[in-house]
Amino acid sequence: MVDKIHRDQGRFRDIVRGKIRDNLRKYLSNGDLIGRKGKQLVSIPLPQLDIPHFRYGDNGRGGVGQGDGEIGRPIARGEGESGPGPAGAEPGEHLLEVDITLDELAALLGESLGLPQIEPKGKNRLERQKTKYSTVRRVGPESLRHFKRTYVAALRRQLVDGTYQPDAPCVLPIRDDRRYRSWRSTPEPDANALIIYMMDVSGSMGDEQKAVVRTCAFWIDTWLRSKYRGVERRFIIHDAAAKVVDETTFFQTRESGGTRISSAYHVAAGLLDGPFPHEDWNIYCFQFSDGDNWGEDSKEALRLLDQSLLPRCNLFCYGQVESPYGSGEFLRALDARFPAGADNLVTTEIEGKEGICDAIREFLGTGR
Repeated sequence: MVDKIHRDQGRFRDIVRGKIRDNLRKYLSNGDLIGRKGKQLVSIPLPQLDIPHFRYGDNGRGGVGQGDGEIGRPIARGEGESGPGPAGAEPGEHLLEVDITLDELAALLGESLGLPQIEPKGKNRLERQKTKYSTVRRVGPESLRHFKRTYVAALRRQLVDGTYQPDAPCVLPIRDDRRYRSWRSTPEPDANALIIYMMDVSGSMGDEQKAVVRTCAFWIDTWLRSKYRGVERRFIIHDAAAKVVDETTFFQTRESGGTRISSAYHVAAGLLDGPFPHEDWNIYCFQFSDGDNWGEDSKEALRLLDQSLLPRCNLFCYGQVESPYGSGEFLRALDARFPAGADNLVTTEIEGKEGICDAIREFLGTGR
């Protein structure tokens, strides 16, 4: 019975994975994720999964096989039809919230977009303690009792003291015979990643643009967290000046004034000079802007990018979010400065929510 339950549960999970995979592009574009549950689960809305069943018509009220019909006459009244009209008594479509782990969601993202595996580039000097049950002790909890070792110890003792009878074998362990599994912790290198998000919060970046950035950041986090055990995130906002803020402030701040992209690059470079040296961390930078930049500041920004950020980053991504007020000038400056591109530099234009899927594929499809 237990095996059957597990088999049915596995089939249900496969159905859910298929539904999510079929609708993943919609989730990527619209951010239809109800919300995280803790740090490991996310709740996703799915159409109600109904078991196939027969649906009977209205007997004696006309229809197929019941009298003459006319061309164009409906066979039967539709059930659960949507759209304008008077109030009805039929049930509507319901959504089922399904919990799925972030690792499963990342795997579906990789399958859907064809994302390559990431090879960590840092030197992995940070260590974590790896626990492995590799030893046996005489004391421990009963749940960890090593039955084979206990039996061998009891048999050896009875053979030594002559109480073992081959014709009537009976091995009875005593307290001194009990053996328990035990663990040993050893340090091992751990691949860690730092994700730096930078966003222009000047007046031209409205709520719609920030919703695009928020959705992109969710999927970027989901993918990179599945590849690295330790992930740190830092959020930098800027107009004419830049500063590090928390995640809530990052997505809710809206200011006016000029724009100096170089100010964000100065703050990002300071993080790499200080608490997050690139020798120990895999560095990922994602910048979002509508492309506006003040005067000659693009020259300084490109200098910092070329000399301070690109040499120390696994990947630097610039996403230019479509805005009715943005000029798009900075993307043209990037293309002019790096006409042949760079191995770790990715630039793309995000044309509203419909462009999120392609942007994520561009950003994460390098395998860096």
